[in-house]
Amino acid sequence: MNISRTKINGIEVLNLENDYLKTRMAPALGGKIISIFNKSLQKEFLWNNKNLKLNMLQPGDDYDSNFWGGIDELIPNDMEETIDSIPYPDHGELWTTPLEYAMKGDKIAVSGKLKLSGLYYRKEVYLDSKAPIIHLGYKIKNETNVTRRFLWKLHAALAIEEGDRLLTDAKKASVVDPDYSRFSDLNEFNWPVIEGVDASLIPGKNNGMDFFYLYGIENSEMKFINTKNNHLFQCTYDKRVFPFQWYFASYGGFLNHYTAILEPCSSMPISVNSAIAAGNCMVLEAGRSVDTCVRIYAGANI
Repeated sequence: MNISRTKINGIEVLNLENDYLKTRMAPALGGKIISIFNKSLQKEFLWNNKNLKLNMLQPGDDYDSNFWGGIDELIPNDMEETIDSIPYPDHGELWTTPLEYAMKGDKIAVSGKLKLSGLYYRKEVYLDSKAPIIHLGYKIKNETNVTRRFLWKLHAALAIEEGDRLLTDAKKASVVDPDYSRFSDLNEFNWPVIEGVDASLIPGKNNGMDFFYLYGIENSEMKFINTKNNHLFQCTYDKRVFPFQWYFASYGGFLNHYTAILEPCSSMPISVNSAIAAGNCMVLEAGRSVDTCVRIYAGANI
């Protein structure tokens, strides 16, 4: 296991590498994971926007026009929204919050406090010694004196090819936003078939998009299979923390991007205020914290 430091456009990047994977993370960009490269397969699993440089951004910046890719996390919201009298920026606070980092042994920890919400965030990252697996350990603590109600969502942008497939045991699904969908039916449907189309299958670049909520989930995992080469990206997590899955995919319809984004999420729907009303959001009382683990496999489908 090797940990090293480099810079990209002046931004410090931490590299974790072993016999299986080379993973790169940028603490100054909210702990964004910018690369997951499998050495034996010679495959980069994550997508990034080749038209953008890796840059520091400011709170309040627009997310979509600055969408670089990799694995972000959204806390405490997605859409720009005022929650419990606090106005939160587009896609939340974390993605524009520089984090401190510490390296100890074979692990890297990034941490920091989100200014508006008062939530403390910590992520510990290390590579498995026996398989192409990344282990992520989290703590989110409410360091304010009032209850915080919020969204927490993973946001893994993957490199895709026509014929790839999303695998989930979600029973039900619905379209998030018709403006970001190739389907007009907004009613709940039995995943994955909507309007006679298998929505789990990646089409060619056709200027379309998909954006779904997935629910009725038993197994706490989202899988994405490259069927051509039998490669697998698998995100495994605690469904008590992330009871819902969101899935966004662009086949050229979103700024000409061709990528699929796996999004285990604490909340549904996209508005945290609506999720609060439905009882579908994360709640932390003053001084309380949530600790959880996520595991990412990026390798051959065996």
